[in-house]
Amino acid sequence: MTGDFVVALSGGIGGAKLALGLSRIVPADKLLVLANVGDDFEHLGLHISPDIDTLMYTLAGLDNAKLGWGRQDETWSFMETLAALGGEDWFRLGDRDLAVHVERTRRLRRGESLSAITADLCRRLGVGPRVLPATDDPVRTRLRTDEGWLDFQDYFVRLQCRPVVLEIAFEGADDARPHPDLLAALRDKRLRALIICPSNPFISVDPILAPPGMREALSACAAPVIAVSPIIGGRAVKGPTAKIMEELGMKPSASAVAERYGDLLDGYVMDVRDAEEAAHVAPKVTLAPTLMTTLAEREQLARVVLEAASGLTSRKRDRDFVA
Repeated sequence: MTGDFVVALSGGIGGAKLALGLSRIVPADKLLVLANVGDDFEHLGLHISPDIDTLMYTLAGLDNAKLGWGRQDETWSFMETLAALGGEDWFRLGDRDLAVHVERTRRLRRGESLSAITADLCRRLGVGPRVLPATDDPVRTRLRTDEGWLDFQDYFVRLQCRPVVLEIAFEGADDARPHPDLLAALRDKRLRALIICPSNPFISVDPILAPPGMREALSACAAPVIAVSPIIGGRAVKGPTAKIMEELGMKPSASAVAERYGDLLDGYVMDVRDAEEAAHVAPKVTLAPTLMTTLAEREQLARVVLEAASGLTSRKRDRDFVA
């Protein structure tokens, strides 16, 4: 494989861990991380992009490892004052984090695109790789539950994932367009691998794939497409992946996630604890420790994924890109 450019699709925490590992072994100007925007929402008059911010803070070395979200060395004066005034305090916004949302909102209202703002914020925070929103158009994840339709953050944060999920929809996706810079990257003959990070396939990856033409564009790229399972031993490392799979009638397993991605994949990385499932997975399987509790483990998994991709032959799809 002669390519030297890597594209990674990522949601929040799990995906950001692998993205950080990749950033340690792939030159910054050769790594593009495509971020989910389905979690974005308006709160307290501010535009909040949770997955973009998690990627941004993680790649800048500013993430709060103790909480698993937000920024390190955070203070909470704003939230304490808001709560004392009787305001909505179910979505925690630290003071440093709040400044990002205020600035992003100001610039969006001025007419700047989300991708341009993200690029500038990343530059100012010292992020090397490019973090690119999957689309500059609004796509919002909504869930039909036993308590009715809920916006994603209401389900995920306010209700702590307790409602039973019956259906997932991506509002605005039909009118959204894949970012043109992504389409250009997928056409680039230097593309080495397209990696789907170990993010929730339903609420982190599916929103990325939802805009018309996106899945076809990813499928048509000449580089191998390889995913890392977010399920280890039938359980999700973080978040409601396994719970959602059960509620949608699927067995929570690494093989079921591979089946979900279908013919998009050329390769699949599963945890060594799921070795018995490998025979039931269609794309070529690589077994590796995938938990990533340390920085060294994140870097090692990134090496495994790239090495696995180098041994794959892309099934060149005879599809046209749809811009």
